[in-house]
Amino acid sequence: MLVSTKGRYALRVMVDLAEHQADSRIPLKEIAERQGVSEKYLENILSTLVKNKMLSGMRGKGGGYRLTRPAEEYTVGEILRLTEGSLAPVSCLEDGRRGCDRVQECATIGVWAKLDEMISTYLDSVTVADLVAGPRGLPE
Repeated sequence: MLVSTKGRYALRVMVDLAEHQADSRIPLKEIAERQGVSEKYLENILSTLVKNKMLSGMRGKGGGYRLTRPAEEYTVGEILRLTEGSLAPVSCLEDGRRGCDRVQECATIGVWAKLDEMISTYLDSVTVADLVAGPRGLPE
């Protein structure tokens, strides 16, 4: 599984909004500047998040974006599934499928199924609030 820039930026945007959201909406320009991402590219990502009711957006004066629920109610897994489509490590496990035509003879399906479960369990256990509160950087 390789997470695309769309998935990574969507997650960064959600964390950014959680960190900076007060009572007002945050303009696209501010988010783009803080994240070092072009407004055009970010607009596409934000559109997906708004369409799926993870964010609310408003145009014009006083417009911008905000989370639609508390940061602790968004999981990393949910955000990545929305932007990536699937987190499955192999194609035969995408979209809830459990194998291919050769599943009965496949010596490796168990490894991939367990890895898929571990990825989902872990990413569904981490929230946007955890990322806001947690240490930055790589684990030691």
